[in-house]
Amino acid sequence: MKPYKIIYIFDALCTWCYGFSPVIKGLYDIFGSKFEFEVLSGGMILNERAGSHADPSQAINASYPNVESTTGITFGKAFLDHLEKGMINYSSEKPSIALSVFKTFQPEKAVLFAHDLQQSIYFDGKDPNSTELYRYLAVNFGIDPDEFESMLLQENYKDAAYYDFALVKQLQVESYPAVLVQENESKFFLIAKGFTDFETLELRLNNVIKEIQVKAKD
Repeated sequence: MKPYKIIYIFDALCTWCYGFSPVIKGLYDIFGSKFEFEVLSGGMILNERAGSHADPSQAINASYPNVESTTGITFGKAFLDHLEKGMINYSSEKPSIALSVFKTFQPEKAVLFAHDLQQSIYFDGKDPNSTELYRYLAVNFGIDPDEFESMLLQENYKDAAYYDFALVKQLQVESYPAVLVQENESKFFLIAKGFTDFETLELRLNNVIKEIQVKAKD
């Protein structure tokens, strides 16, 4: 059993999470064998907030140039074409359900799934409402795409996604990305709130682990 859990809270439609995705993937690459990693969806764009990028109320439309300049991430031409034309309706629900389905197969690789999902949306310009996107991702992770597609339609995985949304609120996280270290059932340390570079994130993680270890010896 791994001693600590790293909780990554994101939303597939959060542009800042896309900018942060190489950072959290880098952390996973280094610490994935030592600590448990869990990914939770925040449910950023749901119900009446869902819509196309052409809608000026969508923060995604305004944020991406700043995300590029701050994080160094690149948004792909296919995505930018969709952005300009307002061709796709964007909602957090289906990608969040897909994450819940994926976690039944390979929960230990959820950080990688979240990374590849956002790469597909924001660089390759894939529609997050398209079942074909999730079939493609399933194949990439060695999962039967027919089974994955079938599970996307099952109510219990939608319930699981909404449970994640509720858990994020319970953790008092209101913006994404966020990263927490869980020491026990009731003790959490927030080590990232908003975009954080890798060096800072790693330093904070190591400092928290040292603090926990020192307390354990007292």
